[in-house]
Amino acid sequence: MTAQALEVVAIGALQLVAVFALAPLLTGIMRKVKARTQKRIGASVFQPYYDLSKLWRKDEVVSDYSSWIFRSTPWIVAVATITAALFIPVFVPLSPFSAAGDVLLVLGLLALARFFTMLAGIDAASAFGGIGTSREMMMSSLIEPGLFLTIFVVSLTFGGTNLTSLVSAAARTGIVIAPTMLFGLISFLIIIFAETGRLPFDNPATHLELTMVHEAMLLEYSGRSLALIEWSQSTKQLALLALLANLFLPLGMPASIDAGLLPLGVGALMTLAKVALLAMAVAYVETRVAKWRLFRVADLLTAAIASAMVGMIFFYL
Repeated sequence: MTAQALEVVAIGALQLVAVFALAPLLTGIMRKVKARTQKRIGASVFQPYYDLSKLWRKDEVVSDYSSWIFRSTPWIVAVATITAALFIPVFVPLSPFSAAGDVLLVLGLLALARFFTMLAGIDAASAFGGIGTSREMMMSSLIEPGLFLTIFVVSLTFGGTNLTSLVSAAARTGIVIAPTMLFGLISFLIIIFAETGRLPFDNPATHLELTMVHEAMLLEYSGRSLALIEWSQSTKQLALLALLANLFLPLGMPASIDAGLLPLGVGALMTLAKVALLAMAVAYVETRVAKWRLFRVADLLTAAIASAMVGMIFFYL
């Protein structure tokens, strides 16, 4: 293996470790911002680490009515999320696995994780799980087209579907102030709220029967399985916010890893700062909106699809 190949592997490994290490911290920051905005003190930003550590040491309680699907889903979700994170350039404009797959594969892996989560929700024969699964299926039928159309807008603008090429092209071009990217940004923001289960789509802090969506599918999980799912959800949240920052707000990101250690370090810190600011903005918006009724959520997702389609129209004008 050449020195350049070893450098690529090392950068990819460090990036993956950083993503998994910082994902719970991002969740803690968002919870802290929500608490402060609501005039509460809130828990420490490191509380998600304590929760994961506690869950990892606890025993699991598994329903007698569940099958192998329920037991395997946490590991499938974790592996799918880890693999998806390997293809996404988060802190540097490089993914060591970019030659083996592109953004379509990443979306497929995230869809696989969601599919098995929905299966697990109904596998335990829980009424809450069935309710959450039916709601998630309805929203997923609109989230997936919106996400594909948004990525299609970005691919048309920068060319190709390879994530490393897209991030590098965005870094070379800078912030594109054009109707195509602006409408794509609006669509991607709405999709991120839906993908991460945030208000007005879902409320991750509630366990009320009338409002639960994602949490309803996880009520039967405990111990290590719940820790895996929670960590995977935080990782997906960080990866999506980093993708938004690198594609639509590429300020400070070098165009390639050949730029040198100092530009790469500055770019990583800039990306971390942008992701933290985006996460705080998402948490702030959550405190200013209410949970929408289930059948009104479709209107907002339809607006995301329409925004992406308008972006494509402007590209061809």
